[in-house]
Amino acid sequence: MRRPLIAGNWKMHKGVAEATAFLEALLAEELPATVDVLCCPPFTALPAAAMIATGSGVHVGAQNVHWETTGAFTGEVAAPMLEEIGITWVIVGHSERRTLFGETDDTALARAKAAQGAGLEVIFCIGETLEERDAGATFAVLERQTGALGMLDPTHLVLAYEPVWAIGTGRTATPAQAQEAHAFLRLRLAALFGGEAAAAIRILYGGSLKPDNAHDLLRLADVDGGLIGGASLDVRPFSAIIRAAADCAAGDTL
Repeated sequence: MRRPLIAGNWKMHKGVAEATAFLEALLAEELPATVDVLCCPPFTALPAAAMIATGSGVHVGAQNVHWETTGAFTGEVAAPMLEEIGITWVIVGHSERRTLFGETDDTALARAKAAQGAGLEVIFCIGETLEERDAGATFAVLERQTGALGMLDPTHLVLAYEPVWAIGTGRTATPAQAQEAHAFLRLRLAALFGGEAAAAIRILYGGSLKPDNAHDLLRLADVDGGLIGGASLDVRPFSAIIRAAADCAAGDTL
């Protein structure tokens, strides 16, 4: 059975003081040991977060990474720099990086390769927009976005499916829609890495997962956790989702 992963993407929220207070409160929650927990603060809070989380069950990740190890890349951060301060995970190819900052499938892959080369675990984000969903192009988009993932190490790879059309639009992905996309991705992984490796790779759901829909989504057969945005900014809903993941892991899937 794949171990659930609940990852919080804080985006451009929480400086050092807020990150410190949040993690101290989260660690006091006595979280279930059956779920992997990851928090991804902004770059400036990473050293403090990594220090607080050391020796705990909570991992700390970055929200982006550059594909080169050194060079004239103003404002960028290299994978060895993250590894040096105790960061163990990184998010790559997030929908906001794609839509707002020009991320492409090729640059996302380059970042992922660099991160794995430095020993980091990679969460690789994919997902279709509202226009692509309405055009019936969901599977074509997912196939394109995963086309070159075979170049990565599957043992240090997590996929995150982000139905961009279900994030902040007022439209909600049903459990059936989420499972359909995740099952398709499982087949894509099998084609890229073989059935055994595909069965071991975790696929997270990243479409506005919250406490009130967590059980319905996390108990799906091919949903192995969540990449959480807004609900990861407060300890109470975030810990509720973590406990929901533990409950679902202990019960039956659909």
